[in-house]
Amino acid sequence: MRTITRLLIFLMLVFSMGAEAGPQIQHWVTKNGLRVYLVAAPQLPMLDVRVTFAAGSARDGNYAGVANLTNAMLPQGAAGMSADEIASAFEDVGAQFGHGSLRDMAWLSLRSLSDPDFLQPALDTFAKVLWQPDFPERDFERLKNQTLVAIRAAEADPSSIAEKAFYRALYATHPYAKPSMGTRESVAKLTRQQLKDFYQQRYVAKNGLLAITGDIDRKTAEQLAEILSSGLQSGEQAPPLPPVKPLEKSQTIRIPFPSKQAHILLGQPAIERGNPDYYALYLGNHVLGGGGFTSRLVKEVRVARGYAYSVYSYFLPMEAPGPFMIGLQTRGSQVDDALGVVRETLTGFMDKGPDKAELAAAKKNITGGFPLRVASNRNIVEYLGLIGFYDLPLDYLDSFTQKIDDVSGRDIKRAFAQHLAPKKMITVIVGGEEAVQ
Repeated sequence: MRTITRLLIFLMLVFSMGAEAGPQIQHWVTKNGLRVYLVAAPQLPMLDVRVTFAAGSARDGNYAGVANLTNAMLPQGAAGMSADEIASAFEDVGAQFGHGSLRDMAWLSLRSLSDPDFLQPALDTFAKVLWQPDFPERDFERLKNQTLVAIRAAEADPSSIAEKAFYRALYATHPYAKPSMGTRESVAKLTRQQLKDFYQQRYVAKNGLLAITGDIDRKTAEQLAEILSSGLQSGEQAPPLPPVKPLEKSQTIRIPFPSKQAHILLGQPAIERGNPDYYALYLGNHVLGGGGFTSRLVKEVRVARGYAYSVYSYFLPMEAPGPFMIGLQTRGSQVDDALGVVRETLTGFMDKGPDKAELAAAKKNITGGFPLRVASNRNIVEYLGLIGFYDLPLDYLDSFTQKIDDVSGRDIKRAFAQHLAPKKMITVIVGGEEAVQ
């Protein structure tokens, strides 16, 4: 009983400290241009490392899918080691390796015990994957075929069909319009050399950043950063993405699909990362459709009318303005009625904003849960990667809850009015024909 009581007291102290101040971020640049972000957290004998590059699918150029496949190939062979040997090297010391890519970025991550007997071999293997990927021919063909299978599977999934059509309509000729995995035609034409060229151009020090958190001091972190940076070419930072053109008019896209449920997406390009209106939009959207069962969309669409089991909305800020999106599924015979309620709820919210009770509840929910979002080293290192990639203020975590608290209902109305135009939105409807028939 005493043990449980002490544990509860400890947790209360941790979360109360987290509510008052976020992790202290230190920042510097290595000799060859790799930006470094550090949060020292010696409480646990663990170290998390994350290297992020401006090497997402928005950088595909004429070779759609090359960024995704390049990142997937990195641990398939490096410095003469096979994929199995790389995996075993991490497993032998209890380390966890990760990698992935999105539209804006691509990354590699490592989690290891900080004991040198475990950390050093884990870092050695991680460095080989980062510096010397081999792009083995057999593995390239295998992953290429797996990607083609995944693309074909997505073509049979109404949610994926809707998302691809949504991004294509929102972004037209902008790089965000292309699916991250590429298309059947583009992936089928990719070559190993194109992957190697993409790696040589984008996986370079000046185009990346290193995030470190865990059981390490500044001096040791600087040494680690120089070592990990030393195997990368200095290179050049990727140029900014082109501007996103605002939508000129609304458009409804109906895509036939043999399903009873219609999959619906509604939205438009909204804001970029670092936009000062992010806090007002984030808080306002929590009331509109991001707060689960307490949100207005759920109350109006699901609870009051039973049109959908799930309905949601969110802003996805990216390097260029990312989308504002509302999503739901409903029977084909209810599509027009459900969309009518969604649009009415959105415009009503924009006209009047949240009431005092909604605003207070949303603030309490967001700020009260924020310490849990930065309670682990894994969470912190991901935030560091985000902060560094989008050049956010170093006090981003420290000031987040205060900036949410400072938002007023008037701020929310102004931000929504400035960044959303309900009469100029894309609506994508996939399926629902069986119910209509």
